[in-house]
Amino acid sequence: MATNDKLKNQLASRTSNKPAPVADTIEAYMKKMAPRFAEVLPKHMDMERMSRIALTTIRTNPKLLEATVPSLMGAVMQAVQLGLEPGLLGHCYLLPFKNNKAGTTDVQFIIGYKGMIDLARRSGHIQSIYAHAVYQNDDFEYELGLHPQLTHKPSFGERGEFIGAYAVAHFKDGGYQMEFMPKSEIEKRRGRSKSKDFGPWKTDYEEMAKKTVVRAMFKYLPISIEVQAQAQQDEVVRKDITADPEYIEADAVEINMGNVIETEPEESNGDIPESLV
Repeated sequence: MATNDKLKNQLASRTSNKPAPVADTIEAYMKKMAPRFAEVLPKHMDMERMSRIALTTIRTNPKLLEATVPSLMGAVMQAVQLGLEPGLLGHCYLLPFKNNKAGTTDVQFIIGYKGMIDLARRSGHIQSIYAHAVYQNDDFEYELGLHPQLTHKPSFGERGEFIGAYAVAHFKDGGYQMEFMPKSEIEKRRGRSKSKDFGPWKTDYEEMAKKTVVRAMFKYLPISIEVQAQAQQDEVVRKDITADPEYIEADAVEINMGNVIETEPEESNGDIPESLV
């Protein structure tokens, strides 16, 4: 009996000394950093809701749990600063990628179509803004010149191949702006993305195409320089929450790791810090 009790005590001791699950560790970091996040969160957002959504996104993507905590928190900070909710709503994405140079999994922040629309609306001068995909069998006419025209009647049958996307913004003063981008131009811009074959470009191509057109139209919209600058914080990586956003200087190649990107950086950006600053 004494031997059995001793074994039970040893097992209990080992169990109590087990390291906390990664998700719990990340949740602890989130709570620790909550005051810092709250300082930069837009006033219309709720920090408790943002934290809950971010944690749910992280917990439901196993590859995010493998990322370095500083890089993951840097991506969360980017979402918090812009007031965009990561996850299924399509406001923004937290995309893990394999950094071979550093031997780590880091996280890239990507703005989604709905996130780009939300940023535009914050100017207060836009009554409505939307974008639509155009397919081969749709009835579509687009004309520039002194009197620009755009007509789109989607086919109710087989729509055929994707041929492009357009965006329209109606201003509160009665004006409007529209932009059409053929698939060839969208593909050129996708080709410049370091995550062109992964993440939302692979799973939500149409949404990313619409976002690309909305982003191109930003320069014609009555929005502040601050909002324009926010829109540029797309497809970036932060080493931690205090670091400036950096674009990935790497070519992405697919590996057998789900939706993770494996990269070979062209130039070293320094070591990824192992703890938050």
